[in-house]
Amino acid sequence: MCPHESLNFDAGRLEKIEALSAGHHQLYPYSFDRTTSICEIKSRFADIGHEKSEESVKIAGRIYTIRNHGKTVFADLGDEQGRIQLYIRKNDVGEEQFSLFTEQIDRGDIIGVSGHLFRTKLGEITLWVDQLTLLTKSLCPLPEKFHGLKDTETRYRQRYVDLIMNEKARETFRVRSRIISLIRQFLGERGFLEFETPTLQPVYGGANARPFTTYHNFLDQTFFLRIATELYLKRLLVGGFEKIFEIGKNFRNEDIDTSHNPEFTLIEIYEAYRDYNDMMDLMEEFLSSLVNAIHGCDQVTFDEVVISFAGPWRRITMEEAVREYAGIDVLATSLEELQAFAIEHAVPEYEKAASPREFLVLFFEFFAEKQLIQPTFVHDFPIENSPLAKRHRSKEGFTERFELFINGMEIANGFSELNDPIDQMNRLEAQDRKRLSGDLEAQMVDYDFINALGYGMPPTGGVGFGVDRVVMLLTNNTSIKEVILFPSMKKPVADAPPNEDESQEKPAPPA
Repeated sequence: MCPHESLNFDAGRLEKIEALSAGHHQLYPYSFDRTTSICEIKSRFADIGHEKSEESVKIAGRIYTIRNHGKTVFADLGDEQGRIQLYIRKNDVGEEQFSLFTEQIDRGDIIGVSGHLFRTKLGEITLWVDQLTLLTKSLCPLPEKFHGLKDTETRYRQRYVDLIMNEKARETFRVRSRIISLIRQFLGERGFLEFETPTLQPVYGGANARPFTTYHNFLDQTFFLRIATELYLKRLLVGGFEKIFEIGKNFRNEDIDTSHNPEFTLIEIYEAYRDYNDMMDLMEEFLSSLVNAIHGCDQVTFDEVVISFAGPWRRITMEEAVREYAGIDVLATSLEELQAFAIEHAVPEYEKAASPREFLVLFFEFFAEKQLIQPTFVHDFPIENSPLAKRHRSKEGFTERFELFINGMEIANGFSELNDPIDQMNRLEAQDRKRLSGDLEAQMVDYDFINALGYGMPPTGGVGFGVDRVVMLLTNNTSIKEVILFPSMKKPVADAPPNEDESQEKPAPPA
């Protein structure tokens, strides 16, 4: 056998496979009838003494360490939630099974064992094995047992190995699973219905982001991976549903950093007859309850910073944030003075700002965002960068939009949703003009969505937040790659042969 060079198959283990096959040993049995788990054993037999228990148990898992002492062997067996020591004696399991274990089984193999519990003289609960079965022969050796898998890039590329070796990684994804369950529970208890909307969309929208483009051969049509679920969920509001949400994958063809991944999980929530103030209340109630459910208190430590989720949370306008952190009243300052201020403080891309409100956004992002450590709602955004939010009821040129910041990171984005079809068409057409002029993140015009609004959408409050970033906060992980099982990665330099379509032309940006 000559495996591909990218595989990590071990030559010695391949020889053992051949030897086991020659001996008519069943290498990969179809099932194993476990009677319990390691976690349950340690709970039920917490008071076990040095004598073997009368009850026999059957467990299965992966071998992590092997310590051979001649006619006896100690090994560590692990399943999903725990590890236990095995004591294997030749006189108990017989010559054949003992030889199988000592000669053919390696670290990383998966076995099933039965036996009785006892406590060693060193006080460790141990399974005294009387029968063992090889369930899966591993061909790839595990990383060195004391140091595990340390290379960060390898951990992300081979998450399966990371999960085998790294209990912290397994715990992170257990918490992630629980967070998603709690989200559904919280919203379900309040009467929200969960829906699924298209991932492949003929027109992308709902956010300012560059899309991924694909092509459907049968329909002879260009499609886009969705950048947001918003415009389809709003169609459901038009259709008569009043409290809705979706947890789904979104795709944005953008840079990758510690808080961005091209494929990420977003939840969007909409409630008819509510506004952005109600959505701020909902987010505060939800995240506070989530933190208490996960941590048992209203505080988390993130990157050595203690963050309190106890209410009420701070609420400030974008203007107030810029005055506080940049020391300038943007709307009371001339355009020339704003440009000079930007140059003085080396604000990047200041030349793209052509109005005081555009400078307001620019200064907020440069001076204020990273200063917002404790949960803070920043509200009342300029209309120029909020094409889907309702005009502010009392502030000309602004919208009823908010973003929630925690530890300098945007967590949520919410609006009083724009439901005026004429205003919406005008704003999306303005976006489309930017797109056609070269702004790769500007939105297209979804005329079917505007047509839906023409049938009438009730006053609505909406909010969306990144599940990945919430998981980061609640598990104290400073990189989004730590909370996404299989994050997007750049192809290794010495990678496998190119994909079949790699020689084809890259699709042009959407027209």
